[in-house]
Amino acid sequence: MKKVLFVLMLVAMLVLAACGPSAAAEPDACKAELGCAKIAKGQTVKIGYAGPMTGDYSQFGIDMSNAMKLAVADMGDVQGWKVELAVEDDGGGAEGGAAVSNKLVADTTFVAMAGHAFSGATAAAMPIYEKAGIPMMSPSATNPDLTSKGSKVFNRSAFTDTVQGQGAAKYLYEKLGVRKLALMHDGSDYGQGLANVVKETFISLGGEAVAFEAVTPGESDYSAPLAAVASTNPDALYFGGYNAEAAVLVNQMAQAGLEGKVFFGGDGIYGKDFLGKVGANGEGVYSATLIPPGTEAIKKFNEAYKTAYGTEAGVLSAYTWNSYDAIGALISAIKSVAIVQGDTLYIPRGALVAAVRGLKDYQGISGVITCQENGECNASGPVFYIVKNGEWVPAQ
Repeated sequence: MKKVLFVLMLVAMLVLAACGPSAAAEPDACKAELGCAKIAKGQTVKIGYAGPMTGDYSQFGIDMSNAMKLAVADMGDVQGWKVELAVEDDGGGAEGGAAVSNKLVADTTFVAMAGHAFSGATAAAMPIYEKAGIPMMSPSATNPDLTSKGSKVFNRSAFTDTVQGQGAAKYLYEKLGVRKLALMHDGSDYGQGLANVVKETFISLGGEAVAFEAVTPGESDYSAPLAAVASTNPDALYFGGYNAEAAVLVNQMAQAGLEGKVFFGGDGIYGKDFLGKVGANGEGVYSATLIPPGTEAIKKFNEAYKTAYGTEAGVLSAYTWNSYDAIGALISAIKSVAIVQGDTLYIPRGALVAAVRGLKDYQGISGVITCQENGECNASGPVFYIVKNGEWVPAQ
């Protein structure tokens, strides 16, 4: 009998040894509703980025992910676990946003999303991350409605389209003396929403919105809608959309009867790619951008970016610095809640969602990030640039 008991005790001890002490009990924080991400030794802590990595808008995805890779390297590991940036191509649209988010949440080591880049993709992905308990910090999804949906997980460090639209309308009316404004947009959540803000603000200032025309993204001829706009004889044309369509419009303005009229775009048109597509036609074009003041931290980052990628920071998009800070802010929050027990890193999902929403006075290179209750964590407002001698320079 004693021999049988000894054998049973030995077997029990071997089973416990095989399971390991860390497998027997998880941290109390993992008993919360959303549980924990469990990352074993040898695995990485994954932070996602999703944007257009191919196609007409690929410069946005390339630029933003490049900046994020530098941030991952600078921020270091999480209690001995390396951080990995999982870059996904969502094409900038709703269908891609949903597909990418469903793919990422299936990975148990995926803990946060530094995106999505575009507002349409972001809106489609938000409910999926909400259900999974994945906090978001978008550097560029600026549609105002995104923070009015009551999401606990969506946050952004970029200024909203409400802020930049109001600023653009005031600049057009007060600085440039525009009284008759035509507006065009690409029909996207971002483009149409931004154009609406500009229109409503411009009218409230006493101006007249003489046209509000949509274009189909991806086309190479917008002469018909431009002719319709020209018939209203505006002082200026405002476009809500991205650089590919903006370049076509600018190149066709003169032949449509809009020669000499001011062209003003949102932050989606800023970048070297636009300049290359419009050439001399781009002289005098205005754009909003997120480019921050030239602090020492900015200068150091700019040098690192140029060394790593062979091009100047901010050339491909206006979101370079915000992208770096989105990763920094997320990793900072992850470090604040991470728990090591045995050979496993536990990241309580609910606690991380709260930590990101509760960010306060996070010092990024683009400014100080403090999140409001609705997820607005804006680091800076818009700055307006103009094309002079083939280059973007600060406007007066």
